[in-house]
Amino acid sequence: MTLEPTGPDAATAPGEVIARREGMFGVHGTGDTSGYGGLSTHVELPGASTPPYGGWMDEVATALQAAAAAAGVESAVEKVVVYRGEITFFIRREDIAAVAKLLRDDVLLRFELCSGVSGVHYPDDAGRELHAVYHLLSMTHNRRIRLEVTIPDADPHVDSVCATYPTADWHERETFDFFGIIFDGHPALTRIQMPDDWPGHPQRKDYPLGGIPVEYKGATVPPPDERRSYN
Repeated sequence: MTLEPTGPDAATAPGEVIARREGMFGVHGTGDTSGYGGLSTHVELPGASTPPYGGWMDEVATALQAAAAAAGVESAVEKVVVYRGEITFFIRREDIAAVAKLLRDDVLLRFELCSGVSGVHYPDDAGRELHAVYHLLSMTHNRRIRLEVTIPDADPHVDSVCATYPTADWHERETFDFFGIIFDGHPALTRIQMPDDWPGHPQRKDYPLGGIPVEYKGATVPPPDERRSYN
């Protein structure tokens, strides 16, 4: 599978295939006549890009590199990916809090707003099963970038950025709730949508499709895995 070009200037390494998906939502070999059960595709991540990235993205990358070197975290950026006109900086897990502060405070960067924190789960990507993704906006320069941190499932910890971006509070809680990523230093890292005693993290790809019966207008709807079977 070949990924789409990243843009007019950026050169990109080949994508990295991390898994092969069979069937729709991992289900195959059933009597489903829709054809979904016969789907076969790769799970492929875009490769690293090399400068020039194009336009203002080069200015941001250069300013971030200089600010990181001055702060003593010159190795914080693991790679840069420019894909579909958007730039993502992959940040070392131990440096995310420091880099977030640089991005907010440096006069050439000024990314004042963190508009969201989300999680991704790649169960077949050994040692990098969990990703935390941060969406940043510079209102001063009218620019948007993305930060991404890879986290091993065996040690799902990363520093909170709430001290720099208070808006990340509920977003980090939701990412913890649904993916199990633990944001160290968060002021109150509790579930935000699921009950406190809910087992597991529902948006992980290894979470079962089952569920609990739901009462609806006096009737009971069984869990999805009990409603119909083609076997």
